[in-house]
Amino acid sequence: MTKPSLPELLHAAVTAVGGTERPGQVAMAEAVAEVIDDGSHLLVQAGTGTGKSLGYLVPALAHGDRVVVATATLALQRQLVERDLPRTVDALHPLLRRRPEFAMLKGRSNYLCLHRLHEGVPQDEEEGLFDQFEAAAPTSRLGQDLLRMRDWADETETGDRDDLTPGVSDRAWAQVSVSSRECLGASKCVYGAECFAENARERAKLSEVVVTNHALLAIDAIEGAPVLPQHEVLIVDEAHELVSRVTGAATGELTPGQVNRAVRRAAKLVNEKAADQLQTAAEGFERLMELALPGRLEEIPEDLGYALMALRDACRTVISAIGATRDKSVQDEDAVRKQALASVENVHDVAERIANGSEWDVVWYERHDRFGASLRVAPMSVSGLLREKLFADRSVVLTSATLKLGGDFNGVGASLGLSPEGTEGDDVPQWKGVDVGSPFDYRKQGILYIAKHLARPARDADRGDMLDELTELVRAAGGRTLGLFSSMRAAQLAAEELRSRIPDFPVLLQGEETLGELIKNFAADPRTCLFGTLSLWQGVDVPGPSCQLVVMDKIPFPRPDDPLMSARQKAVEEAGGNGFMAVAATHAALLMAQGAGRLVRASGDRGVVAVLDPRLATARYGSYLKASLPDFWATTDGNQVRKSLAAIDAAARQADAG
Repeated sequence: MTKPSLPELLHAAVTAVGGTERPGQVAMAEAVAEVIDDGSHLLVQAGTGTGKSLGYLVPALAHGDRVVVATATLALQRQLVERDLPRTVDALHPLLRRRPEFAMLKGRSNYLCLHRLHEGVPQDEEEGLFDQFEAAAPTSRLGQDLLRMRDWADETETGDRDDLTPGVSDRAWAQVSVSSRECLGASKCVYGAECFAENARERAKLSEVVVTNHALLAIDAIEGAPVLPQHEVLIVDEAHELVSRVTGAATGELTPGQVNRAVRRAAKLVNEKAADQLQTAAEGFERLMELALPGRLEEIPEDLGYALMALRDACRTVISAIGATRDKSVQDEDAVRKQALASVENVHDVAERIANGSEWDVVWYERHDRFGASLRVAPMSVSGLLREKLFADRSVVLTSATLKLGGDFNGVGASLGLSPEGTEGDDVPQWKGVDVGSPFDYRKQGILYIAKHLARPARDADRGDMLDELTELVRAAGGRTLGLFSSMRAAQLAAEELRSRIPDFPVLLQGEETLGELIKNFAADPRTCLFGTLSLWQGVDVPGPSCQLVVMDKIPFPRPDDPLMSARQKAVEEAGGNGFMAVAATHAALLMAQGAGRLVRASGDRGVVAVLDPRLATARYGSYLKASLPDFWATTDGNQVRKSLAAIDAAARQADAG
């Protein structure tokens, strides 16, 4: 039988999902097939509506090697596993003469732990375990969640938290889940044969396509011990998120509460001398944390260094003592011991890392009104880690609607540890960047409005002129506005102002309801506005007349006092580069591209992206930022923009009436 061509396979898959073949999707599939065949790497920008999931799934399935697909959001994971993969596999089966298996795999704490559920939860204050179902009042929210999860455990095939609807609080889920460090291990656990997490790993080992998240991909790269099955092809979707997710996975935190919890958990399992040593070290650490001032610690103060070393040494003593003693009077001692070890080992590792003071790490102190004081440590850069761990021994495809910043892929490539495109060398990963465009005609569908006449925004300054401009734009648009603000304080102030100025247009505010409810209500009523901050920039997908105006209050540069961003910027400058452009401008360009991408989600969408920050038109870096946005028709004429918005609003209302 003749081997089917890639166009044949793609046509079959697109037909099966009820889609339409697009030139960009075909170009993407061809580029993916090429790099899989030659073992190189690809950064591919594919605009909204391209159908990029089939653009990478079809050539990956055709090649036949195991592929891991890592995504950033639950929505895309669900789309792949519940919609795209089942239909694509069915469609390709007659042509490929095989039916590839696929599976979802997440970190252990995402799965229900049957041992926790049935045997109870180790508690800090007393020996042994306690029954969380008896401890929680049945009428409380926690009690109701726990009872619902107990019933769900008998029905679920996956034990995956994301399959539990409606969801439960983090507090409730913590009662029935364990981290990888707390897990007893399948061979030691009485529920090992039924374990949801172990079953998920087994399914993944037997599957040709494994769908996972960026966090597990990061853990697989960082920890050395593989958690993902061996694979020849890695596809990273929503790749603009990868660096921040890997940074998050490589960030350590130390708080007095966390240290005291480790003390309580270990106290009953070790001799008095070891317990006292850890208690004394914890008290010394807590005293210093009360005195510290927020900000980056370029050098660890001497007294803090001594406190961290005392904590590290005490943890080391306790870890040895826990391993050397057994106490059969403790109920389910293995589970209690495992949880205590996990807590103490985590404190040990972070304390040691901060005390060592690597030049490749950034350490800072934070104080929150709600969460108290914390010490945090994060890598200055994850580019070296990604270069070493991600691009070795497999082909990697990274795709997103926003990878080409300022006109090329080199900025994103550098953050991933890649040399400029076209660089030759024995140890240099070979890659290329491809922009397959978008099925949308951005010049005809959208306007980029820069409010050049407004005052340059200053930190904590009153922006009355911006609020006046926002009010006029929302009024002209008839509501239909997604407001993306650089801080929660700015979003709250704008919501309060507009609710009083134009009460006919309801304003929803992030934090007042769940994100899902906010988006649902925003989509349901075209006169409604939705205001929020960074997490909204990527979480809203509302095609149609409900979102015809996207407003950004100012260019989203990182805060000047952000310890990690400022440290990265300084490091680039010390190496002779332009720290502002490499870090701050790149960060802003990525967020603005994501924000602007909320406007046009379907071929019939029309509207305006309004940036209420004159620097986009007046500053030298403005051209770089604009080159990162969709190719909208650009103007600084506010009167013309308001007329256009009014016309779009009138057309939408006429369509609704008809």
